[in-house]
Amino acid sequence: MVESFDVIVVGGGPGGSACATFLGKAGKKVLLLEKARFPRDKTCGDAISGKSMRVLRELGLTMEIERNPHAVIRGVIFSSPNGKTVHIPFPQKPDQSAPGYCCRREVFDNIVFQNAKKFADVREKIMVTDVIRENGFVVGVNAKDLDGKKDVEFRAKVVVGADGSQSVMANKLGLLDTPDEHHCTALRIYYQNVRDLTDSIELHFVDSVMPGYFWIFPLENGLANVGIGMITKDMKEHKTNLKQVTFDAIANDPLFKKRFQGAQAVGPVMGWTLPFGSHHRKCFGNGFVLVGDAASLIDPFTGEGIGNAMTSGWIASQVIADGLKQNDVSESFLRQYDEKLWSEIGAELDTSYKLQRVGRFKPLLNFVVGKAAKSPKVRETISSMLGSEQAKKEFTGPLFYLKLMLS
Repeated sequence: MVESFDVIVVGGGPGGSACATFLGKAGKKVLLLEKARFPRDKTCGDAISGKSMRVLRELGLTMEIERNPHAVIRGVIFSSPNGKTVHIPFPQKPDQSAPGYCCRREVFDNIVFQNAKKFADVREKIMVTDVIRENGFVVGVNAKDLDGKKDVEFRAKVVVGADGSQSVMANKLGLLDTPDEHHCTALRIYYQNVRDLTDSIELHFVDSVMPGYFWIFPLENGLANVGIGMITKDMKEHKTNLKQVTFDAIANDPLFKKRFQGAQAVGPVMGWTLPFGSHHRKCFGNGFVLVGDAASLIDPFTGEGIGNAMTSGWIASQVIADGLKQNDVSESFLRQYDEKLWSEIGAELDTSYKLQRVGRFKPLLNFVVGKAAKSPKVRETISSMLGSEQAKKEFTGPLFYLKLMLS
């Protein structure tokens, strides 16, 4: 017997779970399919940005984060290729709430996923293998029940692909097409007892890692998320071994050598890929939309994807609910999702891509970080820019650097 729903959401990460929850709250019959069993790990930097917090507030889940293992994040530490470092606090919110968190995805994703069970029919260990199309519309999915060892089929008026960077949905629909210059390869290692962790995330533009960056993100109880990311095109051209470069930096770079003495790796080295939002991939069509990593929405400067995933899931739920109400889930109607999504995040993605390009130039990084390290006024200026998208654009213009030269 084939089961039918208003909406099928493929993938139970933050974007998919948020989308399913909002649609369930709107009274829609929603099926959320997830191939893993939660809680499960997800390779990531584990940073939860202010954009994520906005959606979490709409979901009513901010206190759940506070009740679970996490670290509060109040700033960022940058270092330049010449070894200079600077601490930039995030702008303080009027309500005194934390600007952001670091929370292991095994914990964070499970909070959002378990909440979705209150509003949607959630099924784990179901691996989607194909989309079902009729008369030019996506009308359902074929899948494997990994526990029951059997093939299953589900039908719906709309299918949401929220199944990550290697999305089966995007692949089957011919939309998994991110060029290497808009694509990052990264690895992550959890470490215990890294010295001198603070309430700031750390982004290090280490000379041996350029044109990528090395990060240290603090977590609970002395745990740290340590990793490295590099544009896939650069990695291939330079034949870079990310694992070797990471361990070389930890062992030999003056910034890290003492800090990692006595630190222990906890768990294996994990790698993953990040499709950047600087490549505007088609993410909608007759009877379907794509959200999060499946839609290539990762920030091209920071590598952060959770905020855009949750934001896209929220926007998708609104457009889908309207489409179901009007009995129109055609490509022409669902185009609104793409338009509203890019109205919300497009300018930021464009700015971040420009910042990524600026960040490839060692002399410029050395100059900016050096100026910020010496001048409280420059640090204050950069801090205010981090909280304002319009002001952040100044980073990509020549006038900002001219002002720095004169300061």
